[in-house]
Formats: sequence, C-alpha cells, structure tokens
Amino acid sequence: MSIPWAERHDVVVVGAGPAGLTAAWALTRTGATPLVLEADGVVGGLARTETYRGCRFDLGGHRFYTKVPEVRRLWEHVLGVDFLTVSRLSRILYRGRFYDYPLELWNVLGNLGVVESVRVLGSYLRARARRMRPEETFEQWVVNRFGRRLYRTFFQTYTEKVWGIPCERISADWGAQRIRELSLGRALAHAVFGTNGATSLISEFQYPRLGPGMMWERFRERIEDAGGRVELGTTVARVRHDGRSVRSVTTVAGNATAEIATDHLISSMALGDLITRLDPPAPAAVVTAARGLAYRALVVVGLVVQRRDVFSDQWIYVHSPNVRVGRIQNFKNWSEAMVADPETTGVGLEYFCVEGDALWAMADPALIALATRDLAALGLADPAEITDGVVFRQPRAYPVYDEDYRERVAVIRAFLAGLQNLQTIGRNGLHRYNNQDHSMLTGLLAAENVYGAGHDVWNVNVDRSYHEEIARGSRRLRARRRGALSELASDDELRAT
Repeated sequence: MSIPWAERHDVVVVGAGPAGLTAAWALTRTGATPLVLEADGVVGGLARTETYRGCRFDLGGHRFYTKVPEVRRLWEHVLGVDFLTVSRLSRILYRGRFYDYPLELWNVLGNLGVVESVRVLGSYLRARARRMRPEETFEQWVVNRFGRRLYRTFFQTYTEKVWGIPCERISADWGAQRIRELSLGRALAHAVFGTNGATSLISEFQYPRLGPGMMWERFRERIEDAGGRVELGTTVARVRHDGRSVRSVTTVAGNATAEIATDHLISSMALGDLITRLDPPAPAAVVTAARGLAYRALVVVGLVVQRRDVFSDQWIYVHSPNVRVGRIQNFKNWSEAMVADPETTGVGLEYFCVEGDALWAMADPALIALATRDLAALGLADPAEITDGVVFRQPRAYPVYDEDYRERVAVIRAFLAGLQNLQTIGRNGLHRYNNQDHSMLTGLLAAENVYGAGHDVWNVNVDRSYHEEIARGSRRLRARRRGALSELASDDELRAT
C-alpha cells in the first residue's frame, strides 16, 4: 500500500500513558494541538484500569503519592472529589505468616520469634561492620542495609520472582532508586518511634474512585477539549529522520498506513523499539545496545470471589517459592467502587514473565486455573468461591536493571542527542523504573523544552539531581507560543480553572 502524506502536526506524542498524556496536556495549555498516538485500545498504559463483569482491575497497584507539589495539585485538579484518600495496608506473606509493612516491631518478633530476630539483628550488625564496596549489585546494596539474613528472608525470593534473574545480576541502581531511603535502622525507628522519613513507609495515599484509568481518561478528555487528538489503536511503525531532526512518523491503524510530518516528536515507547524503528537505521552499535535492553512482562489474572471480605490489605507481596504468583491486589480495598456488587470481591494475581515464554503463552483458562490454585494454596480463598476470571497481558511492563543496562542506555542516549527535535520520556522512554509522578514530570519538562527550555529529562528521579530538577523545572513550567507566556502549572492557574 502506498503511504499518503496524511497530515502535519507541530508536535506528535507517542504513547498515551502518564508521561505522554501529561506532555500533551501541558502543550495544550500553550495553545498547541498535539497529536497523541497510542498502540493500545485504551489510555493509561500500565496505569490503565480494565473492566470485567462489574469488577475493575488495575494492571498492578498504582498508589498516587508524590513529593512534587505541582503533580499533586494537578491530580487533585483533574479528579476533584473523585480523588480518594486511602489508609495503606500492605503485608508480606512469608512461610504462611503475614508481616506488616511498614515493619511493626511486635509483629516481626511474634512471627520470626526471639531467636530468629536476634540472628537477624546480628546479621545486620555484621553487615554494617563489613560493608561491601563498591555496591554494584542489588544483593550487595540490600545486604549492606539489612544484613544477609533479612535479605534472604524478605528480598531475595520476591525480587528474583519479579525479575527472573539472580539478585547478583540486578544492578544496585534498582535498590538505590526504589528503596533508597529505607534501611533496617530506619524501619526499626519507624516501628519503635513512629518516624516516617521514607517514601516506602507512607501510611496513606490517594487513589481515583474508579481506578487509575479514571485519571488518564480525564486527561484525554481535557486534551481533546482543547483541540488535541488522541488516536488509539495506532502504532508508530517508522520514525524518519535526516540525521539531525525527525521529519515524520509512519503509522499503522488496522489496514491503513499514513505518514505524518512533525516539527517535534516526544516518545514514551520502549527505548529499544524506538531505535529499531528509525529510518535510516541507527549505527550497528546503537542497534545492538537497543536489542540488548531487557524487559519483564506482566500477566494479571483477575478473579471474581463470591465473598464480601477476602483479605484486608490493598496488596500482598508473596515471597513463597511454592506458588508462582508474585503479588496479589484486592481492588475493593483501594476503592469500594471497584466492584459493582458489594457481596463480591475482585482480586488481581500478578505473574511476572518474559513476553513469549511459557507463562505468557499459557491459555487463559489455564492461567485462571493456576491463579485459583495459588489463591487456595495461600489460604486466601476457597476455589468454590471463585465464580469467574479474566486475563490481562502487558508486554514491556518493567525495564530490567541488569548488569549491562546502564552502558547500553548510555550508548543509545548519546546517539539520540543528535536528533535535536526528539525527546524520550516516561518509564520505557528512559528505560527507568519511574513512578507515575516522575513520568508525569518528564512529560511536563519535555513540553517546556518544545518551546526552548533546556531541561534534561534524563535527570528526573536520579538521586542527586531529582529535587534540583523539580526546583528548576516543575515550579516554572513555562512555554512560549506566538509570543505569549503561559504558566502551565502554577498555583493560581490551577485554583482558578
């Protein structure tokens, strides 16, 4: 089929997840009319909410918590009364016992017993006295902060279940980014004194009444109300460039193919996919680096349980190696509106895999049977109570921090720096395990860059520069269009609209 020159857009945004939609929203605040291209049939990406027979299921749990005031105000502005405050309850299930998280001293002692608790403390003190240097692996990072005994108890099994590789092959960057403020000392201080200085220990968060997908549907509505477009079921098959700038993108929607010219491209697609779709191709070393980036896929099995109360947590981390499930969500405990019938409960069992492997390819009835067995084996529900099930698959859900990822990303980043009108944002666009607020911040900063700012979105959620980037950028989200200066996310504007 010949490719028509279908249209031209000043800015094309690839991906309708948190990063892409936030960038598009910010652009509309300047008078721009961006085009958003999304391969899936719904908005939200991994943060979407699926509906099945009266139950709503998230792909993973998405608590809304941030230290970025502009992002928090934006969430509250978009959802208003539909933005709930939820008291957190999450626990670790290990050897048939529940451990409160954040750690509660008497709960830990009661479950581990005095002898084992003393051994854990001794292991921690030995680790503090003989810290491993340099910290290159996740195992080293955790052992230095918790001791080897606690690492084996509460970190190793679950982490390896999630990532599918040994902890000694996972970069220390994973721990530094995801649990950077947490250590056994901090956790015990929280247990004894109630102090709470770590993000991992927050006791409450916010959540949309109908799940995170509700937030991103509202963003889509605002973008389209402002004249932008969000095209679903549309894949970017090719990105044409001249070595200095992106010139156009080739899209495929059903049987229709089109080429769209653009002055600016903001991409949240997986970094490896972006490189392999460039035309002309990137140098061989860059393509090799892109193909070496690894991702974990996610399979969520949603089960409908004919019981009002199944368990009291929002989610449970399953450390037992005897079942394949890694985490279990009880969506009714996030918001009662996630189920239509209060006598039923919707739970989501999360299975981590590689796209195309045996678990990914397993037929839906077999996956539902597996989840039913796992839930029963953990003592959480009787199979007779499970009346229905549904399966959702998400490829490229989590960028893997293996031992070589940093060097590969550096090669790709250096090459992309030569394409002056291309920006990559979000979790997959940066190959960084960002939360929603960090992904949104990259979108906001990228929107400002379109109009001449010089923010480095790669520095968002980097330990030393994160708060500096917030101070420089998200407080002053300005953009110029036709000579007019517009504040994208100021306090006064959000209060007035």
